[in-house]
Amino acid sequence: MNTEQVLLKLRESIREPKSVLALTGLLGTSSAWLIARLLKSVNHSVLWVTSLQKEAEQIVSDLSFFSDFPVLLYPCHDSLPFVPLLPSTDTISQRISTLYRLATEEVPAVAVAPVQALVELTVPPEVLLNHVEYLQKGEEVDREKLLKWLIDSGYESCAIVQSKGEFSIRGSLLDIFSPLTDRPVRIDFFGDFVEEMRLFDPLTQRSAEDLNELVILPCHELIFSQTMYEDVHEKLVKRAAEYNLPARRVHEILQQLESRRLVEGHEALLPLFYPKPASVLDYINRHTPILIDRPEEIDLAMENYRKGAEQTYETALSEHRVFSPLNSLVFDPEQLAKSINDHTCWLFQDINLYGSLLKSSNTTSPRREITKYKVFSIDLTRPKIQDLEIESSRPDLTLIPGGAKKGIDLVGPAIDRLRDWVEAGERIVLVVPGQRQGRRMMELLSYHEIISDEAGPTMLSAPLTSDPVEAGLNICTGELSSGFVLPGEAYIIITEEELLGSRTRRTRAAGREKATVSDLTFEDLRPGQPIVHRDHGVGLYKGLVMIETGGVPGEFLFLEYRGGDKLYLPVDRLGLVQKYIGTEGRALRLDRLGSSSWQLTKKKVKKDIYKIAHELVDLYASRKVSKGFEFSPPDAMFRQFEASFPYEETRDQAASIEEVLSDMQEPRPMDRLICGDVGYGKTEVAMRAVFKAVEDGKQVAVLVPTTLLAEQHERTFRNRFQRYPVTVEALSRLKTRQRQREILEGISQGRVDIIIGTHRLLQPDVKFKDLGLLIVDEEHRFGVKHKEQLKRLKQTVDCLTLTATPIPRTLQLSLLGIRDLSIINTPPRERIPVKTFMAEFDDSLIKEAIEREVSRGGQVFFVHNRIKGLYRLAEHVQRLTPDARIEVIHGQMNPTELEEIMIRFVRGDIDCLMCTTIIESGIDIPSANTTIINRADKLGLADLYQLRGRVGRADEQAYAYLIIPRISQIGKESIKRLKAIMELSVTGGGFRLAMQDLQIRGAGNILGVSQSGSIAEVGYELYLELLHRAIEEFKGFPQKDEIDPEVNLGIPAFIPEDYIPDVEQRLILYRRMARLEDSERDADFSLELTDRFGPMPEETSSLLKIMGIKRTLRLLNVIRLDRSFSNNKERIVLNFGPEGPPDHAGLLEAVQKNRQWSLLPDGRLIISPEFIEGAGDSLASIRQTLQVLVKMATKV
Repeated sequence: MNTEQVLLKLRESIREPKSVLALTGLLGTSSAWLIARLLKSVNHSVLWVTSLQKEAEQIVSDLSFFSDFPVLLYPCHDSLPFVPLLPSTDTISQRISTLYRLATEEVPAVAVAPVQALVELTVPPEVLLNHVEYLQKGEEVDREKLLKWLIDSGYESCAIVQSKGEFSIRGSLLDIFSPLTDRPVRIDFFGDFVEEMRLFDPLTQRSAEDLNELVILPCHELIFSQTMYEDVHEKLVKRAAEYNLPARRVHEILQQLESRRLVEGHEALLPLFYPKPASVLDYINRHTPILIDRPEEIDLAMENYRKGAEQTYETALSEHRVFSPLNSLVFDPEQLAKSINDHTCWLFQDINLYGSLLKSSNTTSPRREITKYKVFSIDLTRPKIQDLEIESSRPDLTLIPGGAKKGIDLVGPAIDRLRDWVEAGERIVLVVPGQRQGRRMMELLSYHEIISDEAGPTMLSAPLTSDPVEAGLNICTGELSSGFVLPGEAYIIITEEELLGSRTRRTRAAGREKATVSDLTFEDLRPGQPIVHRDHGVGLYKGLVMIETGGVPGEFLFLEYRGGDKLYLPVDRLGLVQKYIGTEGRALRLDRLGSSSWQLTKKKVKKDIYKIAHELVDLYASRKVSKGFEFSPPDAMFRQFEASFPYEETRDQAASIEEVLSDMQEPRPMDRLICGDVGYGKTEVAMRAVFKAVEDGKQVAVLVPTTLLAEQHERTFRNRFQRYPVTVEALSRLKTRQRQREILEGISQGRVDIIIGTHRLLQPDVKFKDLGLLIVDEEHRFGVKHKEQLKRLKQTVDCLTLTATPIPRTLQLSLLGIRDLSIINTPPRERIPVKTFMAEFDDSLIKEAIEREVSRGGQVFFVHNRIKGLYRLAEHVQRLTPDARIEVIHGQMNPTELEEIMIRFVRGDIDCLMCTTIIESGIDIPSANTTIINRADKLGLADLYQLRGRVGRADEQAYAYLIIPRISQIGKESIKRLKAIMELSVTGGGFRLAMQDLQIRGAGNILGVSQSGSIAEVGYELYLELLHRAIEEFKGFPQKDEIDPEVNLGIPAFIPEDYIPDVEQRLILYRRMARLEDSERDADFSLELTDRFGPMPEETSSLLKIMGIKRTLRLLNVIRLDRSFSNNKERIVLNFGPEGPPDHAGLLEAVQKNRQWSLLPDGRLIISPEFIEGAGDSLASIRQTLQVLVKMATKV
């Protein structure tokens, strides 16, 4: 049966209530394509049911490729009922949004849901629809009532809105992030009238397009009101008596409900809130067909869910945590089947028999008889079942590796098949994930003469809402999981992965571009933390304080030094201080105000820095005259290898690859450093260089610091090169002596193309036949002796060094012309976000988390950051999960024993690793996809981010559990930190945290040179500044000491607390003001403040102008400006630095031309500002007068 006939039958079934249509033969993504075509001709929505959440997400993606109508995901809850977990805000927001859209959508849509989501009960439609706020531009709103509604609806008040379910009030502004919008909204009130509404970027906080209306949905499925609270209170007390619930637990729940906070396992309260909870089926009308995708698998998933729910219910019952029967939370199978039977049902079933397209393009799938469909353990067979079969198959293009090392065509069979299709007049759509892959595919097809300049392919982009009419090849950019073939209709859709043999799932969405790591901000500076003052050294930050001096109020940074010495720093001089970041294991030593020790420390550090800078410059000079091998440019074979990379390269990654290939084609040896965070794609950059070297007949050595990393790289390189005739070996103590001898012989005879190893590769018995490329991973971790050997090697072969230590922007710029450097700061395309939960320690939760991960073949990290108690905790976890293989590691173990346990874990011989925070961040273990972090409240934000980053490297959904004591026992700051880590995947702030953590861990390892002692003395940021200045001087650019002029104008200049109440935000903005570079940036900053916080108060406007005045003073070498009044006349006094004005003769000339200016014998300049027309105020006049002085007194 062809597709038009099938579409006709589907349309007819919609008109026939309660009919069932069973369809087989839908392979690949043909089911998504079919439904997309159907919705173009019918005015009906569809509910598509899958067995698992992962499948539902994939179908949403595939449907979005083929259609432009709404495709909605209705996710299931993140855990089974009665598991004590706080719910994920993202999941609940998605559920609420989809329910609302299903109930109100006026155009056809497809909602996709795993079967678990179908059986989970939720808020009834009438309750949800009666609890929605609609705002329109210009309407009057009771703001107090709106704020109460937000709190009752589950919104949380915060300083900066970045995640769904948050709101913030700042004067006339209300920021809110509703589940229905993809970005937060800024509402600007004039009194009680909505004056403006604007979407804004959660990362930059800047406004974007205007809105005329806004729908605000609740962000919890438990919708509060005072009346409902009283009703729930009464029911809970009654249920507590029935179920023997402890009084303490009842009190805790009531307290949380009264403060409108969600309870762990909140779904158990659902029957107390609503007499008749609903399901998603209550949100669709009776004419909506239900598509049941692979009924047998859905039946199995339903059975497994039911068993799991019953187990968690029994456990909770035994622990006195239950106050509702199970059937009041989830649909009974009988009820579910009855509800489904009220709708038209489509049963889609593919066939697990794929015909090889290499053999015949006319392959048809044998028909599979359907006699009975057993869904949800209920027989859905009804008297009238239509059994249809559509003819489709999968594009199965198998690669056949083999042939010579150079000029081999590894995609020959697939290319030949593609050529046959083109010549046969088929309509072909080749799907590539991005423009770059599209261009690469064009090159590949052109090389194989499938396309030409005269007969090029048609370029398309998703959504592919209509099929190509003309025969021929079309290249379409978009995301599609797989292709399909309709042999009888001469229509083929094939993905790049299918053509090139890669079956790795692509990530789904491009990561947000992040700023480079130029400076550390004060974003997480807390009272009591160390800070560095450029002139006074290391002290402790004690907070922001308001002080009145000379009758003028101002805000000051309060610093405390050794011996209790105190320093109050005006906020306009914040450029003098930096957050202190030292090195691990070095004790912090505070300085004393007024002593000479700080200046002596800086002098000593500068001496060390100059030595490093000199070495860098000398090394570069010697490399310029060395001779090396000149590799060939990339050819078609290289492009094939490139195209088989299963992801779209990030912008920085692509640039790094081009830089490396360009270096390799030079006649001098390459010595390039690739810098980027773990997971940012450094290894793939190295892979391209390795392929080019091997293709040109050279051997490659990959040097790593640990045996564990050697084993990981061996696995990674073997996987990447498995389709190519390339021999990859590893040399480490894990190999037997006999095997090591064989490998050494293979290296010397040239049979081994790529050898991976630790410093073992540097031993004399390792003799290469023709080494052409050396890859060094984290060179700073090797000893001095090994570094010297590496230095000699680098003089003769191309070398690529990989590091995760970040290099800030200022240092990057200074290294231009000194060190070949590639920075990968663009985050990778987003992986499946790690689902993060915060929960109290609970045996049932720990047991469920570990057993769920192990049952799907995964592994678990259990982090407990105290060696004391770690073994006792491991014994407890072993009792909870007797079948799990558990081991313990910590930093005080013998290094060899520790490494051997880690190797066993990497190989999959251990299920759960009980550990401290020792886990090496560079280790990539795709099978480890659950991490449990005990006492997460004791860890810093950067630590939490890194620990969570150890999971989520594969296609499986990863989970992170932040285990805490009772919320009442931990401080507000800890709760704020934990919530921040739960939201990081949404806000993009994780990039900054990763960089900060790397700076902490890698601070002593910049450019492979050990400097940890110097950094501990002056702090990381000041050290970098000194290094930057030293390198610039060696490059021939003299550096002057930076001036931070003191400005005393006698006017209030600060950010009032009633304008921006959050201290952290004020600190960040003060810091940013101090670093504004010109008047254009001043204007932009002013616009940003007005956008985010409302009109600037006069004090803040004055501060911004003072920052501009200070920039002008630096040009004049002025270290201090004072303003005074004499005889009602304003005058300003300028004190020049030790070097005097930049052009003394020019200054004298300026003074002679203006009688209101005078130069005193002590070098001070006294001027009366000229009130220039249009200046606007006294501060603007002062600045413009100074600018006139700059023009006259800085002549060369």
